[in-house]
Amino acid sequence: MICYEHPLNERIRTLLRLEDLFDKIIFLIDKDDAIEHHSALVTLFEILDVASRADMKSDLLQELERQKQVLDNLRTNPDVSKEALDQVLSNIQVASKSILAMAGKIGEHLRDNEWLTGIKQRVTLPGGACAFDLPSYHYWLHQDPELRRNDINEWLSPMLPIRDGFRIVLHLLRNNGKTFRHKSINGTFQQTEMGFGRAAHMLRLKLEDGLPCVPEISANKYALNIRFVISGSKQKTKLYEGDVEFELIFCNL
Repeated sequence: MICYEHPLNERIRTLLRLEDLFDKIIFLIDKDDAIEHHSALVTLFEILDVASRADMKSDLLQELERQKQVLDNLRTNPDVSKEALDQVLSNIQVASKSILAMAGKIGEHLRDNEWLTGIKQRVTLPGGACAFDLPSYHYWLHQDPELRRNDINEWLSPMLPIRDGFRIVLHLLRNNGKTFRHKSINGTFQQTEMGFGRAAHMLRLKLEDGLPCVPEISANKYALNIRFVISGSKQKTKLYEGDVEFELIFCNL
């Protein structure tokens, strides 16, 4: 099965983007090639741009506190594992404490680094990070991979509390959903009066990985529209005309 996630508000959209970027940079840092470390640095700049919203820290702290209160109320529920509940609450406490301990704005240490700022300005231009544009960066890329890895980890580590916080939020979101099975007719599916109202924050759609189509989702609190289009890079977008069975999960916090 392939799972496609569709955020229903800007906050969840931002968290999903950050999750994708952090997964990429962690993967790239572990590599040794200079090109991969260049990609890691570019990803770090993307994380900085996405996470630089002034209210990111406060949003995460408020959501973690709200989830803590919700989970505390489950202590009397006999169907809830006390050990699992205590572990999640402990993770929330640790993450909240780490976010509170973050000094200044997110990524401020990167903006104060003149060398990194110069690179960031160049990499946004097509071909702007060539050796003749940034000789000092070219020199850095020729250093020992472990030295480069240590540098990137040092630049990334002050932002890891944000990652730990949104991981908890997204974990709780994904595990708090209602699942329905549906079938599209001739590649389209439409549903109104979905019943989740404002409570749903994200949709998750699961398809058999052998199907030659992908979902294009359009949703708000009033209606849901899904078009299944033929996948492939060598053709124009075309509606998949067969029927498609899929799982649809409405997730909320």
